[in-house]
Amino acid sequence: MTEAPLELTVDELAARVGTTVRNIRAYQDKGLLPAPERRGRAAIYSDVHLFRLRLVHQLLGRGYTLASIGEILDAWEQGQDLAALMGLEQAISSPFSSEVATHLTLPQVIERFGATAPSALSKAVALGFLEPEGDGFRAPSPRLLHAGEELVQAGVPLEALLDEAAELRTDVERVASGFVELVAKHVFDVAGRVPPAEEVPRLAAIVRRLRPLAVMVVEAELARALERAAHEALDARLAHVLDAIEPEPD
Repeated sequence: MTEAPLELTVDELAARVGTTVRNIRAYQDKGLLPAPERRGRAAIYSDVHLFRLRLVHQLLGRGYTLASIGEILDAWEQGQDLAALMGLEQAISSPFSSEVATHLTLPQVIERFGATAPSALSKAVALGFLEPEGDGFRAPSPRLLHAGEELVQAGVPLEALLDEAAELRTDVERVASGFVELVAKHVFDVAGRVPPAEEVPRLAAIVRRLRPLAVMVVEAELARALERAAHEALDARLAHVLDAIEPEPD
């Protein structure tokens, strides 16, 4: 199944990129953004507008003037490479997770995790596992929520679990940064140069493969590390349990 075409209002487009409606109007006046589709009185913006607006912001951040940006966009369009560049930008900016966030009320949080201390709730919010929303909380990752719930039900204190999650996040972010930098250094910046435009489609395909490849590497290494840690931490405890079992008389 193909995804439905992206359709945004001007306010939604501005929010996606972190700019203002006034800036969008100014970029349109200077020809940096194409005119939106008109449906009656409504102006509809597409993924093309989103891509170009992101590109304009990136170039502005690098010190380019609006006039220079216009020349760059014209050159890409004349070379018919703008679509390829758009594919690369979409591959980079698209979410790596396909999870759909869920909403929980405070009673539902308590039901799943027990009587929750305010400090634990604050810690969960600070870590981004829960985000205040309306009368409750938005949980961006239901899978993490489910895993935490099972660990708490198994007897792991919630605050201790959150402390460990904070440590884990630091380690995971270091691993992710190293993996991405490996690809950036040896695939994107070959021989100290930025790849030419004709290599853009190949790079977009590599970025799309980055997520499953990284997950494979991390899962394999995590399985190995868990096996070693389980033996080290649990074997001795199992031995004590077995020693405590008295043999039945013959």
